[in-house]
Amino acid sequence: MPSNKQRRQAAQRRLQRQLERRAELARRRRRNLLIGVTAAAVVLVIGAVWLITGGGGDTDNAAAEPTTAAPTSPAVVDGSDGTCDWTPADTASNPALRGDTGTPPTEVNPTGTTPATITTNLGTIGLTLDNANAPCGVASMVHLAQQGYYDGTVCHRETDSEGLKVLQCGDPSGTGRGGPAYQFPTQVTGAETYPRGTVAMANSGQGFDGSQFFLVYGDSQLPPSYTVLGTIDEAGLATLDTIAANGNDGSNGPGDGAPTQEVRIESLTVAS
Repeated sequence: MPSNKQRRQAAQRRLQRQLERRAELARRRRRNLLIGVTAAAVVLVIGAVWLITGGGGDTDNAAAEPTTAAPTSPAVVDGSDGTCDWTPADTASNPALRGDTGTPPTEVNPTGTTPATITTNLGTIGLTLDNANAPCGVASMVHLAQQGYYDGTVCHRETDSEGLKVLQCGDPSGTGRGGPAYQFPTQVTGAETYPRGTVAMANSGQGFDGSQFFLVYGDSQLPPSYTVLGTIDEAGLATLDTIAANGNDGSNGPGDGAPTQEVRIESLTVAS
């Protein structure tokens, strides 16, 4: 049994890690603000950027155009030390957030991969989740999947423009605003790309992720602002191609809306 001194030392180490992560998040926000200003200047010349938002963010439905972000130095991936900070989301201002999910464990696995399977009414989508690249994002998906959080939910958005080809899921409310009652920092280095076969996290647009994710079925031009969770298997891409062929209703603008044929997640399971 650890002594009082050992417990105090462990608590001090945890506090130091939390302070370091918070300082890194603040630096990352300042860096992202600079990137945003640079990207805004580019957008004025070549067009606007699609945004993938979730957990309270509004969706920008501007025309998709390729952009180039300013080069950045790699950031420390939150959770790379095996611990994650889960902070409360603003449920008072967003009733679409669910308060019955609890929070994932603070201690997470920052190595290896985790297989996951999404079974939909239109086919199965296999995922390989990258614990090292997104330890907190993977831990959150595992936590929610084990509770059946995703089961019976619809994928509320599909896009089929030249620059953005994704299916967005993970919101039990089906509105694009839903998520759990906790959030965690977006895990990016500034070098992220989103080719066909990528699974990534949607975010609030304020540097935090929740439960929503998007499945990339065609190379997509997005700023490096979204946590890359892992990859999609070939069978899953075939399922996504079928979903994409059905199109969307354009309710968010040309080429962007709810899937014409409902896509329902029957279950999302992860390997134990």
